[in-house]
Amino acid sequence: MRITSHGAAGEVTGSCHLLEVGRKRILVDCGLFQGNEGDYTRNAAPFAFDPRSIDAVVVTHCHLDHIGRLPLLAKAGYVGPIYATQEAREIGRLILMDAAHVMLEEYLGRKRKAARQGREVEPPPYGVDDVMMTVDLFQRPVTYGSPVSLGDGVSFTLRNAGHILGSAFVEIEEKRGGGRTIATMSGDLGYRGRAVMPDPVAPSECDFIAVESTYGDRPHRPVAESRDEFANAVKEALASGGNVIIPSFALERSQDVLYYLHEMWEAGDLPSDVRIYLDSPLAIGITRAYERHLKALNPKLVAGLDRGEEPFEFPGVQFTSTAEESRAINRFESGSIIIAGSGMVNGGRVLHHLRHNLWRPNCSVIFVGYQARGTLGRLIVDGANMVRIFGEEIAVRASVHTINGLSAHADRQGIVDWLRGSGKAHVHLIHGEPNALETLAAAVRSELGREVTIAEPLVPYEIRPVE
Repeated sequence: MRITSHGAAGEVTGSCHLLEVGRKRILVDCGLFQGNEGDYTRNAAPFAFDPRSIDAVVVTHCHLDHIGRLPLLAKAGYVGPIYATQEAREIGRLILMDAAHVMLEEYLGRKRKAARQGREVEPPPYGVDDVMMTVDLFQRPVTYGSPVSLGDGVSFTLRNAGHILGSAFVEIEEKRGGGRTIATMSGDLGYRGRAVMPDPVAPSECDFIAVESTYGDRPHRPVAESRDEFANAVKEALASGGNVIIPSFALERSQDVLYYLHEMWEAGDLPSDVRIYLDSPLAIGITRAYERHLKALNPKLVAGLDRGEEPFEFPGVQFTSTAEESRAINRFESGSIIIAGSGMVNGGRVLHHLRHNLWRPNCSVIFVGYQARGTLGRLIVDGANMVRIFGEEIAVRASVHTINGLSAHADRQGIVDWLRGSGKAHVHLIHGEPNALETLAAAVRSELGREVTIAEPLVPYEIRPVE
């Protein structure tokens, strides 16, 4: 058994791992690179393997950095099965279709600019037709805990990763000559104690375990403290006569934020006339998917449903689908809570809301998710005094809050604790920035006494049974 990572080293995007298991070639995830210069070129570049040689693709979850290059894979000749949970299939269709539309809009903008300069630009890496071809490759949905045979003694099992709706980690098993080897791929691992998602399931004992390292260099604040911090930031902003802008990922974080606001509303901590906007067609579609699969969420939240509660829609909440509805939000100078994408502020409707509110001292911007290097969100979080939005210099005078404890990713200790269930497995670190990878590696060696390696792009690693 052998693994080769086809994403980038020292980054948290572009997750893509090729496992060669006997005669089977299995791809775990196939994500877009995001947040850095040159990503457009990297995403459009040919794969370092022949897509037609892949026997199966297993999707851990449907964030774009894990599935965003699947249409390119299909476009390049892959016609095999794509496996995922039912929830992931539904969300994946929404995410990929949205990505195709965004790519087209960006292309048309570049094309107009290039035409004025007498230049030509490359077309989008893929379009809606490629997404539809990809969606057709998704097989019968996979249920947690039910092994799926790929033939020749190779099978895989999905376990609940507690990251987002439908997320999973993958246990790949090879039986040969009376023995067996098990390799586990974490996908993205959830943070314990969250309100909407259940805790991640512990891994089984295995021979090899590849684990994400996004927050491998830091602890999160306890969830309860972070929820209090979030609530206080919202209340202070509204009390000072301003608006609250929450850049939020359409998938998972928007649903978390809505639920926390619901808790505040129930507790009487929001003004009776507050306006809460979910200003993202994609987030609205995904929220509807969450509502269709409520029984897959946190058992405590599910218990509330038996009392007739509605977790994501309550008085004051408005879902704004159209561009006209979105523009109308900015006629209000106070009393609005605006949840809009993109989560890293590198595009989307949130840019318009920041242009109207970022320079106003009585407003607040609350970041509730990871901000990758090179994104506008990272610049604001790092304390920039001025930022450029739509070609205009905007002063950063609003209060800026970063609520790390609301992360959907496990922190350093959460990852180490999760790894304990894997027995004596060799630990292979993926999906993290350099300091996070090195810090987590030191923690795993110190606390668990495990052998640890850090993935390097396109460098194969041999997986052997634990002795």
